[in-house]
Amino acid sequence: MIVPITGNVTYKITLDPTVWIFDDRKILLEEAFLTNASKHTVTESELEEASKRWDRAVYQQKVNPPVNRSISRLEGEKILTNSYVMPINEFINHAEIKDDAQKATLVTDNGDVDISLDELKNAYFLFSIDGKPLKENGPVHVYYKDGSNKNNPITGVNKIVIV
Repeated sequence: MIVPITGNVTYKITLDPTVWIFDDRKILLEEAFLTNASKHTVTESELEEASKRWDRAVYQQKVNPPVNRSISRLEGEKILTNSYVMPINEFINHAEIKDDAQKATLVTDNGDVDISLDELKNAYFLFSIDGKPLKENGPVHVYYKDGSNKNNPITGVNKIVIV
């Protein structure tokens, strides 16, 4: 259930999609392909409120150091019933693709699939369907952020090799 990123990178890293369910960077599958026009725009008052919450949180951490955050019952129910994707770009940045790299090869259960580095950087990993890890055709499926392969994702991805 792990996905190594190897090849022409500075740092070979191993991704564990089973822990992403608790990661705040995850995105609901049904929201991942919304156009920019339909996404919520943040108003100035919302930014001000967020700033106040941030200031309070920083102050509270100074007064009382944080304790392991537990999830609420509602969050737990949501996690166990929804499907999620994870943007892959941040992980690719951590691996530091070398300048002479040309493409990415996705090693899958059905053979290798070559994609461009831009396609890889602009992709999502589907890692959870209905709150459960992908055991069949998993551990991850690759979707392009533009939704061009929304109905036909690259499934059974076990490894990413940067060439």
